[in-house]
Amino acid sequence: MKQPMLVVALCLEGADGRLLLARRPDGKHHGGLWEFPGGKVEPGETPRGALAREIAEELAIRIDPAALVPLTFAEDDRLVLLLFGALAAEGQVTGLEGQEWGWFTRDAAARLPLAPLDRQMLQVLS
Repeated sequence: MKQPMLVVALCLEGADGRLLLARRPDGKHHGGLWEFPGGKVEPGETPRGALAREIAEELAIRIDPAALVPLTFAEDDRLVLLLFGALAAEGQVTGLEGQEWGWFTRDAAARLPLAPLDRQMLQVLS
């Protein structure tokens, strides 16, 4: 059996309690579904460092890896997804890969078509 891929995601909560979510690009695994933004941990990276890199590359914002708090995780046969929380980021959110993004209340997020593991993690947070 192949070892699952390690993936990290960010639960960024705004001052109003809304969560930042991004829509996966069409053509990718779970394309069109919404998720907590993040990505793969590359060899030699720490999960926190990988998350800071992915968020900067995808959404043009900076997060402090040292300020990230582990919240929960989810897994399937393909990957292990670690969710970290942050209360602050620097910069303006911009979908650098052309992806949609938005700020959602927990109730509104629960009504979105979410990627399966992201739905599991949202349920834990609610």
